[in-house]
Amino acid sequence: MSLFVTVFADLLVAVLLAATIVTSLRLSKRISQLKGDEAALKATIGDLMVATNNAERAILGLRTALDECERSLEQRIQAAETCSATLAGGVEAGEGVLARIASIVSGARAAPAPRATDIRREPASRSSSEAPAHPVPPEPRPADGPNGERLGAAAAAALAMTERALARVRARAA
Repeated sequence: MSLFVTVFADLLVAVLLAATIVTSLRLSKRISQLKGDEAALKATIGDLMVATNNAERAILGLRTALDECERSLEQRIQAAETCSATLAGGVEAGEGVLARIASIVSGARAAPAPRATDIRREPASRSSSEAPAHPVPPEPRPADGPNGERLGAAAAAALAMTERALARVRARAA
């Protein structure tokens, strides 16, 4: 029996040895796969670091561009406000002129027709030193006739120009 036990023990050791060899080969393959995966993982990490650096540089570039745009926009807004104030002053002056024209037209319509003896004439030749300090407004003329129509047309044209200028100012302000 001792021979039988010895052979059985040797066979058992041989089977266990074969199983150990097969297991070690499998482990060797897995270790080599992990080493290959480790190299791929290192390459992926390197690519991610490069992409991160590129993204950081791009963000800095965008911030710089944003600051430049902000400064440019601020300058444009200031220029627009200045232009708006200038246009508002012009519109206000135009409204004043329109009011004066309207008062002249209404005065011309309300005034009685002048007689031929009331019309004053100034000398034809006058030197610059004799010129009046302030221009004398023309005498109001009757509303009936070509001059009254001209004054009305001038008032309407001034009103239309003022309205257009005001519309432009409002459009720019919007």
